[in-house]
Amino acid sequence: MNKIVFGTDGWRARIAEEYTFGAVRICSQAVAQWVRDHGGAQRGVVIGFDRRFVSEHFAAAAAEVVAANGVSVHLASTAAPTQSFSWATMRRKAKAGIVITASHNPWTDNGFKVKTETGAAAPPPMLKELEAIIHPLQEGKGKVERMPFDEAKAKGMIEIFDPAPDYLARVAELFDLDAFRGAGYTVVCEPLFGSASGYFVRLLGGGRTKVIEMHAERNPFFGGVNPEPIPPNIDEFLARVPAEGADVGLAVDGDADRAGLADETGKFVTTLTTYALLMWYLLEVRKLRQPVVKTVNMTLMADRLGERYGVPVHEVPVGFKYIGPKMAETGAMMGGEESGGFGFAMHLPERDGIVADLFFLDLMLKTRKRPTELIAELMDLAGPSSYLRRDVHFDAATYARERERIMRELGSVRPDRLDGSPVKRAVLLETKDGAKFFREDGSWLLIRLSGTEPLVRIYAETRDEKDLAPLLDAGEKLIGVKR
Repeated sequence: MNKIVFGTDGWRARIAEEYTFGAVRICSQAVAQWVRDHGGAQRGVVIGFDRRFVSEHFAAAAAEVVAANGVSVHLASTAAPTQSFSWATMRRKAKAGIVITASHNPWTDNGFKVKTETGAAAPPPMLKELEAIIHPLQEGKGKVERMPFDEAKAKGMIEIFDPAPDYLARVAELFDLDAFRGAGYTVVCEPLFGSASGYFVRLLGGGRTKVIEMHAERNPFFGGVNPEPIPPNIDEFLARVPAEGADVGLAVDGDADRAGLADETGKFVTTLTTYALLMWYLLEVRKLRQPVVKTVNMTLMADRLGERYGVPVHEVPVGFKYIGPKMAETGAMMGGEESGGFGFAMHLPERDGIVADLFFLDLMLKTRKRPTELIAELMDLAGPSSYLRRDVHFDAATYARERERIMRELGSVRPDRLDGSPVKRAVLLETKDGAKFFREDGSWLLIRLSGTEPLVRIYAETRDEKDLAPLLDAGEKLIGVKR
């Protein structure tokens, strides 16, 4: 078995190959030991799970291990959004949280996320401490404790709780839900068979607003697509918005910590545009002026808005394990990444796709404008901007070797031109997982090698949409892909 290594957000692997009950128990033992070593045994660990195959059983196995280590367990009674467990970890004053989820990964995978006592994603130092416990256990050094579930529950070591009420009450504090319900909107919601099923209905329904929820049932196969709220995974959702005459479409990923948007015409709103819209909302509607944090693959529109409103913009590597600490360090009001993960200091130092979607709905409500009108205003203010990402998949068996080759070549090859335009600056990412190239016209190309899946992501942002495909083609050539 390969060493368990935490990527941008937790550890993920293929179910029944590397992701086994034994592996989950090893990870749980590490969390339990860490909590115990840091004096948090009585405060305990929140354990939650998503709707993936056997997730509830993996969560129960984790609970057996944590309880056997003398650490109290707050175990979810049902699948729920990952951010609800972040909120529960903070609300219940637990020392840490475990979420069994592989987020947007293919249905074949599952994962193991770790949360801190603040609800944030575990930062790199904590993850290194956990890996230092995990790796010897994988080698057979040390012991994984285990107490039968019924025994642990009878002894009071495992408490079962429903995460929904507290989380929904928290979301209600951020918005005027009655105003949403009375607005008379038609909203199409897409939870992608995942953990957010029923949440938009509970938050927005019951008044004049009509909520149409798609794919609300549990389906661990996710309808045959990756549960990531981007095209082509959400093509059915995008078509449904204009078919229903809807005002907007709101989507989330499989564990609901990523947001996706569709305008009233059924056009997908890119994650970079969504970030800029949400930042603009906080500045213009909520009148906030704190800094913002963005990842290296996020839009330059944030920088332009920052200049216009006098707000510092901080850039960090990809992953909320970097965004969260930077938000805390700088007192930022918002942090976000290209994947559609957006976090807000007034709420949680962690991603929340439901809250992000509702912030956009609030922008519509407060301005009385349609999505297309708001996007046009944003482009006049901070654009123009066009964005596209291309995922290049590799064979899992050869990915490690290909990854090493690509990074070696990116470190030695610095192109003078990309798609005919001069390259102004080229930088290797500090996380040593890719490189970014800036052209003189302000456009950029980013090549980033995934730490959780066998793929290379190629990103581009340009001022003109027709420049996107050629720039992405140039990125494919840089990593040795032949068309």
